Amino acid sequence: MRIILLGPPGAGKGTQSERITQTYGIPQLSTGDMLRAAVAAGTPVGLEAKSIMESGGLVPDAVVVGIVADRVEEPDCEHGFILDGFPRTVEQAIALDEMLKEKGLELDTVIEFVVDENALVGRIAKRAEETAARGQPVRKDDTPEVFKSRFEAYKKQTAPLSSYYASLGHLQTIDGMKPIDEVTKDLTAILDRYRQTVAS
Repeated sequence: MRIILLGPPGAGKGTQSERITQTYGIPQLSTGDMLRAAVAAGTPVGLEAKSIMESGGLVPDAVVVGIVADRVEEPDCEHGFILDGFPRTVEQAIALDEMLKEKGLELDTVIEFVVDENALVGRIAKRAEETAARGQPVRKDDTPEVFKSRFEAYKKQTAPLSSYYASLGHLQTIDGMKPIDEVTKDLTAILDRYRQTVAS
C-alpha cells in the first residue's frame, strides 16, 4: 500500500503513521529524515541537497522528489510506504505522480485528517500546559500563536492538495478530532477495505 496522509500540524498524522507501520509493516517516510539520511550517505541528490542547505537555501522540489525516488527503491518499501509531510504543494504532487509512474508504481490512497481549527488550537494549548506542569520545556511549535501561523501556512500551501487528489479519485477523509484509538479504527477500516479490493 502506497499511502499519503494529509492534514495540518497537530492533526495526529505522526501518531497514526506509527500505528500503520506497526500493523501493516510498511515504513513511514518523512522528508526531513530522508534528506538527513541522503546527506549522511553522500548520495548524488544528498550532496546536492547538502550544498543548498549549507548556503541557506530551500531544497527545490526536484531534489526532494529525487530523494523520495531513491528511498522508495529500498527493500523495506517493497510492500508500500506512508508519506507524511510530502507532498506539500500541488506541484510536488504532480512531480511525485510522474516519478512513481516512471517506476511503474502508483499511489493507492490519500487520507486526509479533517480537523476543527479552534479545537486543534485548544488541544495544542492543553498539551503545552501539561508539558509545563511536568516541568519540561514546551516546544516552541506548541504555543497557540506559532501553531496558528503554521495552520494558516498549511491552508494556503497544502490544502489545495485535497482538491487535486479528489479530482484523481484518490482522496478519502476521516475525522481527525476523534479520540486517537477511534481515528486508528477508521484508518484501518479504510486500509483493510483497500487490501480486500486488491486481493479480490
